[in-house]
Amino acid sequence: MAENTRFSKSAIIKKTREFLKKAFSSVTIMVIPHDHVRTLNLKIPVAFLAGTIFLACVGGGYLLNMAVTGIWYRAQHREMAGKVKYYSEQFYQWSSTVQTLKSVGNDFQRLLSMGSKEKVLEAADTDFTGTLELPDLINELQKTKLGMEEIQNYLRKTQDVFKATPRGFPVPGKITSPYGHRHDPLGEGIRFHSGMDISSASGTPILATADGIVSHSGWTTNSGQVVVLEHGLGFSTVYAHNQKNSVKVGQTVKRGDVIGYVGSTGRSTGPHLHYEVWKDGKHINPKPYLSGEGI
Repeated sequence: MAENTRFSKSAIIKKTREFLKKAFSSVTIMVIPHDHVRTLNLKIPVAFLAGTIFLACVGGGYLLNMAVTGIWYRAQHREMAGKVKYYSEQFYQWSSTVQTLKSVGNDFQRLLSMGSKEKVLEAADTDFTGTLELPDLINELQKTKLGMEEIQNYLRKTQDVFKATPRGFPVPGKITSPYGHRHDPLGEGIRFHSGMDISSASGTPILATADGIVSHSGWTTNSGQVVVLEHGLGFSTVYAHNQKNSVKVGQTVKRGDVIGYVGSTGRSTGPHLHYEVWKDGKHINPKPYLSGEGI
C-alpha cells in the first residue's frame, strides 16, 4: 500500500515536471518584413502564447458583447425618445384643446349672462381657435368641436346681420313726417315720401345707425348736404339736409359714429334730418328699424 502511494506521487510529480517543461519551452515566431529589412525572430514561451491567445479571446468576446449591448440600448433610446416626443406633442394639443374649451365655455356663460340679444351680438367673439387631435379623446372632442363650429357660424352670420342692420334714431327728436304718401310741405300736392323727417335742433350730431362705408358725402340739389352709407347684406341708409358732413367717401364708420350735423340745406322748410333706409336697392319704411324691430 505504501509502495503504491509512493508510485502515484512520483508519477504525478513526473507528469507535472513534463507539463511545466513543455509549457515553458519556447516557440519561435518569425517576422519577415517586405522592405528587405533583416528578419525578426521572436522566442515566446508556449504558456505565455497560450495565455495571450486566451486573454485575446476573452477580451474580444467582451468587446463584442459591449458592442451588441450598445446597439440595443441605442435602439431602445431612439424608440423611447420617439414615444416621449409623440406623447409630448399629444399632451400639448390636449392641453391647448382643454384651454380652448374652457375659454369658449366662459365666453358663452358671459354672453348668456348679458340678458339681451343686442348685448350678446355686440359682445360676441366668433374668432374661436383650437385643435382636437388627442387619440383617446378625438371622437368626443370632435363632436364638441362640430357643435362649437355650428354655434360659431351661427353667431358670425347673426352678428354680420346685426352689424349691417340699421337700428335706432340717427338724431334725437320727433318724427314730423313719416314714410309714405303725404302733402308736400312746399305745396306741391300729394307726393311719396321715401324716408321720414326727424325734427332736431340745428347743429345736432347725426349718428350712423349701423356699421358701414361712406359711398356718398356731398351736395345734391333737392336734399342739400347728404351722406349715404353702405352697410352690406343689401342695407344702406341716407341722411339728408345736413348743415355739414363730417365723413368722406370710402371712410369706414361704426354704429354711433358722428357723420354730420343737422341743418336745413336743399329743399327744406327748417332744421331736420331726412332719414332713409334701403334694402336690396329699394327704399323701405325706416320706422321698424328705429326701435330695432327690423333686426
